[in-house]
Amino acid sequence: MGASATTRCNNLINESGSNLNKVLAFRDINPQAPTHILIIPKVKDGLTGLSKVEVTAHQAEERHVEIPGYLLYVAKVVAKQEGLEDGYRVVINDGPSGCQSVYHIHVHLLGGRQMNWPLG
Repeated sequence: MGASATTRCNNLINESGSNLNKVLAFRDINPQAPTHILIIPKVKDGLTGLSKVEVTAHQAEERHVEIPGYLLYVAKVVAKQEGLEDGYRVVINDGPSGCQSVYHIHVHLLGGRQMNWPLG
């Protein structure tokens, strides 16, 4: 994660007038869409994924219930700031078969073009 990308998105979040200081948001270094932003909670409380996929991973528990909802809320705020009024996709990859490559909980916000379905 580059410092300039992190600073840019944090400034966008702060300019919204919302208190979104619980997350980091930055542009993906390997974007899969014209707009591809990662949103990561600053405090994960041990949460690395939704299910336990490796010995060191911690699956979602009831104490983590607020984290995903907050990430989705921030995705909505950032999408609006990025001009994605026509729609966008929010993705959480979980485990090896779900293409999770970074083992901490985060969401991908993708937009800026027509998204296709079904996914492969």
